[in-house]
Amino acid sequence: MSSPPRHRKRLLIVEDDLDLAEMLSAYFNVQGYRVLTAAWGEQGLELASRNSPDLVILDVLLPDIDGFEVCRRLREKHTTRSIPIIFLTEKRARDDRLHGLELGVVDYITKPFDIQELRLRVRNILRRATTTSAENPVTGLPEGETVDAALSALLKEESGRWGVLVVTLKGLDTFRELYGFIASDDVLRVVSLMLRSATTEVGGQDAFCGHLGPDTFVMLLPADKVDSLEARIRERAGQSLEYFYPGDNRGPNAHTGDRLRLSIGRLTAGQGPFKSLEDLKKQALDARTEARGAA
Repeated sequence: MSSPPRHRKRLLIVEDDLDLAEMLSAYFNVQGYRVLTAAWGEQGLELASRNSPDLVILDVLLPDIDGFEVCRRLREKHTTRSIPIIFLTEKRARDDRLHGLELGVVDYITKPFDIQELRLRVRNILRRATTTSAENPVTGLPEGETVDAALSALLKEESGRWGVLVVTLKGLDTFRELYGFIASDDVLRVVSLMLRSATTEVGGQDAFCGHLGPDTFVMLLPADKVDSLEARIRERAGQSLEYFYPGDNRGPNAHTGDRLRLSIGRLTAGQGPFKSLEDLKKQALDARTEARGAA
């Protein structure tokens, strides 16, 4: 038996054969993975959206919507479109295989299957995923291990003069439901450009801007520049987020509800010590307060 992964990767298994789902869950748990299971396509979509699994093992024949539709919807949403997907199915026809590959799955395995082969395919896909460029597919900003490495370096910095600013774009899910994925991706892209530009202007070329989550950004720069960067972001965001809405839904005509807005948090080295990378990230996220207009 191979040694478990150093960091417990999350697998989502969408399979309506409960015996098979239980067997796969037990097997991959023993291999060191964290496993989520769903018997219905809609349930799988919800779990993928809420838990951001590292890989999805997906049956095609499901009780509600088929696996092809599940895959298509995962590929539509920016928070799940880059998750690797393996089809594990009884559908052996060439047309089905081609359809799956056209949808962007990384592998298509037919039943019955060899469990050891499946394990190796999962391992190899996850290895490839961690060695590829860690950039957000919508904004092009660094994310994942690149961001973790930059934050970890702060904890080792002896000068203690660093600062962290965390910005979350809130209300984006509601905006996406109203106006679609293309419009919501445009919002994310424009906000990321604004943040990256402001970070470089205030912090210089050595300042860092990346993703802490799909809708959350993190900026690293000298502690004495944090106030200026926060003020610039608030000034530029101000009421500009309202202009992403059509004319009949802004200004005096704006609908009430979950509007686009920024939530900003800040930390400096002087607020430490921080016990770990996770402690640093948690405290930065906990420090966020909402900015609904120019502050």
